[in-house]
Amino acid sequence: MDSRIRPSFMPAHPSNPRLHALLPCAGTGSRAGTAGPKQYEPLAGRPLVQHTLAALAAVPRLSTVLVVVAPEDAELRDGPGWTVARCGGATRAATVGNGLAELLRRGADPDDWVLVHDAARCLLTPALVDRLVDACLPDAVGGLLAQPLADTLKDEAGGRVAATVPRSGKWLAQTPQMFRIGLLQRALARCGDAVTDEASAVEALGLAPLLVPGSATNFKVTWPEDFALAEAVLAGRT
Repeated sequence: MDSRIRPSFMPAHPSNPRLHALLPCAGTGSRAGTAGPKQYEPLAGRPLVQHTLAALAAVPRLSTVLVVVAPEDAELRDGPGWTVARCGGATRAATVGNGLAELLRRGADPDDWVLVHDAARCLLTPALVDRLVDACLPDAVGGLLAQPLADTLKDEAGGRVAATVPRSGKWLAQTPQMFRIGLLQRALARCGDAVTDEASAVEALGLAPLLVPGSATNFKVTWPEDFALAEAVLAGRT
């Protein structure tokens, strides 16, 4: 049997939690300047999100890869290693919350781990996923991939510098972000739709997620010029 093809949602056991990946993929990507949702823009010969899914499908420890798209989205279908759920919401937090509920509906356990990953971080590698999993499995809270900040930060007011922010101890949050399903559900329910990543919702519960060093190439395709950069990285890998 092809190891990339996930079995159906098998019964969980709290003492042996499984790992699930969840991709919120219901956004429009308006900052990317694309005609349609950026996750479907061509990149190195295939839609951007297909690169993301290929990386996750190559991680045998993931029991499930669930992609949450908008209800009206007909672009993406189930594939070798992932399942599509058409229950996306109006915000990232709502989409993730709906995806967590769908995982539980399909047989996941609240004690299982979920790795939430941005669909637009298409340069993710299986090695980065394994690094996060290895670091978080023994941790009581969970954590996220992140990069120590290398650049100087400026506060802005009216288009001018208001202050320079010390970069010491500052990290750039990446994804995947890995937490127990039940914990993340409680965190999102408490914080509502305002949170922009899962770690900040968990932080609001008074918990401190683990920072796991990621990679500068694990960036989120956000701006028009990011497509050319992502193509260059992919070309370098091949």
